[in-house]
Amino acid sequence: MKGKAILTFVRIAPRKARLVADLIREKPVDHALGLLKYTPKRGAGIIEKILKSAIANAEQNPAVVSVDNLYVSSILINPGPTMKRFRPCSMGRANKIRKRSSHIIIELDEALAK
Repeated sequence: MKGKAILTFVRIAPRKARLVADLIREKPVDHALGLLKYTPKRGAGIIEKILKSAIANAEQNPAVVSVDNLYVSSILINPGPTMKRFRPCSMGRANKIRKRSSHIIIELDEALAK
């Protein structure tokens, strides 16, 4: 693990964030940034921001030879706490609304020379 970034309590459902995370898993960093830039999902902007943070963290690591060789070794989207709200509905009842959150962990590593 050469670079790592963690973003907690993000107000996006883990299920929706995982759709975007699956696009960039095991991809080179420059390719992953290009994919995220043109992905029309809300989670793409959030994951792009944390990926840039992980790249900046890797640049500070003296063991990293070149940032161009980095790839996304793992990206985890874990569920965070769920806020529970209620919405009134017909006949005096109430419907439950769950506002889900996520914890996102991105780890970068250097690709082996071919």
